[in-house]
Amino acid sequence: MPAICPALWIVLGLLASIAGRTCASAQTLGFGSHAPIDKNEPVAFTADQVQYDRDAALVTASGHVEAWQGDHVIHADRIVFDRNTDVVAATGHVVLIEPTETLFSDYAELTEGMRDGVLKEMRAILAENGRLAANGVRRTDGSINELSRIVYTTCNPCADDPTKAPLWQIRALAAVQDGEHKKIEYRDAVMEMYGIPIAYFPYFWHADPSVRRESGLLLPSIGQSRHLGAFAAQPYYYVIDDQSDVTVTPMITSREGPQLDLDYRYRFNQGTFSIDVSGADVSGKPEGALYSKGRFNYDETWRYGFDLNRATSSNYVRDFHLGRFLGGAPNLLTSQAYIEGFGEGAYTRLDARGYQGLTNIIVNSKLPVVAPRYAYNYFGQPDALGGRVSIAAGAFNIIRDSGTNTRRASLTADWERPFAGPVGDRWKFTLHGDAAGYDTRALDQQPNYSTQTSARTVRALPQAALEMRWPLLRDGGAWGSQLIEPIVQMIVAPRAGNSQFNKLPNEDSLDLEFTDANLFAFNRFPGIDRLEGGSRLNAAMHGAWYLGGTSFDALVGQSYRTERNKDLPAVTGLRDTVSDVVARASFAPTQWLDLSYRTRLDKNSGSARFADALATVGGNLLRVTGGYIYTTYDPYSAFDQAPPPPPSSTFYQPRNEITLGASSRYGNYSVGGYVRRDLATNRMVLVGGNAAYEDECYILQMLFLRRYTSYNGDGGSNTILFQMTFKTIGQFGFHAL
Repeated sequence: MPAICPALWIVLGLLASIAGRTCASAQTLGFGSHAPIDKNEPVAFTADQVQYDRDAALVTASGHVEAWQGDHVIHADRIVFDRNTDVVAATGHVVLIEPTETLFSDYAELTEGMRDGVLKEMRAILAENGRLAANGVRRTDGSINELSRIVYTTCNPCADDPTKAPLWQIRALAAVQDGEHKKIEYRDAVMEMYGIPIAYFPYFWHADPSVRRESGLLLPSIGQSRHLGAFAAQPYYYVIDDQSDVTVTPMITSREGPQLDLDYRYRFNQGTFSIDVSGADVSGKPEGALYSKGRFNYDETWRYGFDLNRATSSNYVRDFHLGRFLGGAPNLLTSQAYIEGFGEGAYTRLDARGYQGLTNIIVNSKLPVVAPRYAYNYFGQPDALGGRVSIAAGAFNIIRDSGTNTRRASLTADWERPFAGPVGDRWKFTLHGDAAGYDTRALDQQPNYSTQTSARTVRALPQAALEMRWPLLRDGGAWGSQLIEPIVQMIVAPRAGNSQFNKLPNEDSLDLEFTDANLFAFNRFPGIDRLEGGSRLNAAMHGAWYLGGTSFDALVGQSYRTERNKDLPAVTGLRDTVSDVVARASFAPTQWLDLSYRTRLDKNSGSARFADALATVGGNLLRVTGGYIYTTYDPYSAFDQAPPPPPSSTFYQPRNEITLGASSRYGNYSVGGYVRRDLATNRMVLVGGNAAYEDECYILQMLFLRRYTSYNGDGGSNTILFQMTFKTIGQFGFHAL
């Protein structure tokens, strides 16, 4: 392999002394002992051979020629430098490398340190897989390229036939590639897909692929809405500076007045802030919405932020959200401000929250304002006795215009000491305590409906538990490993008493569902406004079988009390001395099949009071998922007296739903569908489907969603989304609601 011979343009006088000679090695020119070339010098090059014509003042470099000046590098089979005109002529496999692009050409003439010149039959590789080709290019100041007969795409050429038209491309009579302002402008441009023209633009431009943010018009969005009629929106994106930008989107509709949306974003060194505010003329009156969010880091320990979400009406959110809440608007908008800290084994948070209802059945005056709410959690290191302390403390103040007002301070503490027995048995001793103080007004109103109007009290409930697990594992050789593990837990505690129902509000313990997940919990209620006291024994049998890639895991258990607890709702299966039976099972015989099931069975009849099943079959080529849920629990049974009757008796029917979904992914294609049906009312809840194609240059997405449930009396809705993304160019889509 021939050695490389380096030289500098500034030492061309030295080259004149060896005119006509061939450089076969660096030693020939006497540079073998010198330091490597500094690329910060004005111009430098390397080549296999160098010749100098003193009379014509021509320097000819041939064979693997590389020349550079600063960030500009050129490769070619042959380069001729005319010292009289300072013109560099490059031929044969010419490659010009720039900081953000690479140009290929058959012939190039460059001057002014390779910043000006012309190129023939130019091809370029840009950032983000951008590909550009032109018959000819005039280059000015190293940043402006005037191109003729240009083609641009981000699609890879066909491997079997590179001359085949790509999925999409822009073909134009002329274009200007502006490196200073980072954009490409086209004149007489045609958008083609598979070589077929689909759109014509007398003038069109887009940001250079290397640019992440560039001001300009975004592709428009058009669609059809049940409430708005036909609509069209034209967003404009404006880059304010390196830290902020704003998107302004005016929209016109055929049934309502125009809408204007402004979405502003700002990035700080330690966080982000955004605000999206919109307004429209709806039936002759102004309507609007505001969505704002801030997230900030004070240091490695503390961070703070806020969410502010408000709307003038629920119908405005439903009609004008246009994809913000796919499938329908939410029932609530939540606003909050918070500060939180993270320590070693500790977490603390102070926040305030407010809510706005977005459906006709939610009365905003009955929604709470939580200001403030404080939480602290701590998990300690092992102490001298081998135990660990954990603490959960908190306080909140709940205010309602119409309903119960509650102030509460609470403390939950645990001390846990595990130890091992002599025959592989594992033990755990735990001391647990809950304490809370209350100051409550309007206790007889929603959501408590107590027989008392107010309460100011303090209560505490200490508990102690001893748990034993005895895992028995057997190695069956070819039959795999089998595990049998009996679990017994004894909890000793005083009764909580029915005073908690008569005198205490219930803000966090409405949704009680007894399952295997809380079989060994000190309190099966989700919060501490209601506590489960009394001595009890919890027992379960856990078994598992592991055979190669096959696994089976199951648990069945029950709880036993020394006496009945009438304070617990009967529908929970916990009121009697013997509870309902809870169980779970999971079975994964192969990588393409996964089954799981959990249930609660009536202790007398064996009928199901709760069931949750999920099955997944298949892989990427075809995956089918089915789910089923059934529960008889009614949260209003936790109140002392029944709330006002709902508008329909179906409100009290058990939840009995089934879901079915299927998806497939093959190469660049994906497709999926899903259904959800309420078996209790024998009605469909949701039906949807989606399909997508994505490769290196293009994304096609299609979505259909049918909502059967009513939102503000609309009787359901249909959502259709059709969206195409031309990578580095933009998006275009159709949206129907």
